[in-house]
Amino acid sequence: MALTRVELEQFTAFTSLKLDPCRGINVLIGANGTGKTHLMKVCYAACDVSRSPADDFARKLVGVFMPSGLSLGRLVRQQAGADGEATIRVRRGALKLEASFGSRRKPVSLNPSTFTDDDPDREMEEWASKPVECAYVPVKEMLSNGPGFRSLYSKREVHFEEVYSDILDRAYLPTLRGPMDSPREQLAAKLQTEIGGEVAVENEEFFLRGEGKNIEFSLLSEGVRKLALLWLLIRNGAMPPGSVLFWDEPETNLNPKLFGVLMEVFLELQRNGVQVFLATHDYVVLKELDLRARETDQVAFHALYREDETGEIACATSNSYRDVHPNAIADTFTDLYDREIARSLEAVE
Repeated sequence: MALTRVELEQFTAFTSLKLDPCRGINVLIGANGTGKTHLMKVCYAACDVSRSPADDFARKLVGVFMPSGLSLGRLVRQQAGADGEATIRVRRGALKLEASFGSRRKPVSLNPSTFTDDDPDREMEEWASKPVECAYVPVKEMLSNGPGFRSLYSKREVHFEEVYSDILDRAYLPTLRGPMDSPREQLAAKLQTEIGGEVAVENEEFFLRGEGKNIEFSLLSEGVRKLALLWLLIRNGAMPPGSVLFWDEPETNLNPKLFGVLMEVFLELQRNGVQVFLATHDYVVLKELDLRARETDQVAFHALYREDETGEIACATSNSYRDVHPNAIADTFTDLYDREIARSLEAVE
């Protein structure tokens, strides 16, 4: 039940956007302000509400975006002196979740349906008939802030996007009964070697244990905590085949030497039926993924950019990193290389 199409109209920074994700790894690249995180949050919200028929897509959108005043209308693309209406369509094969809402009024349409049957009485039941497990890893690491956060978030109005509470819920899940399947066990072992132990939880506090050490997460580097979170998601079964993983800027606070390990884990996850969405600004992440991917792996690069004439955000998709265009990340590194060569030649002269 992978995501197969996303359509956004007049939503936040987007005028009109269509994206056809692959069933494997989807890499979102582009300059700041081109909507990479917004696109992933929409997709995550759609996946998450499939797990709870009682939940509401509009409420989830407000929770993950936290617009001012918790107003859904604030997510409509702002235009000077004009009211607007946003439309979101997310598809999983034959299932479609659709929402339309105005900038100055309550949602006017929130009716999920199949393509062949638009019976409004079914509403969320159709979308939730095939729930999908999912997880969204935000840029800021949360495990070190875990103790007491969920109880505070559930009872108080604290200005944290819901993705922070959600990822802690996934991290606190206990290990599944029975032995792990071989692919999951191998991935967990690879990560365990890199972080130097296993993760344990006591009174909502995370610890790294191994080789005689018992270190609380607040004393670990943020990069290690990120890899430890991935270990937890794999160990506790939060990332089974058919699930979707969203990771915003995985390179943040992670030593470049570990980028290859992380990309290998993502590739193994997609080989075992997990759909992955990554947003990145890092050249090494892109090249590690490009160099480690096999011909049978499904990897798509989605370049978000602003069109020269209109300034509107568009998307160009390629299944090969060499064909990505425009590619602001590669262009920047090429420029650095050219300047370095020019300086070296000047020194020789």
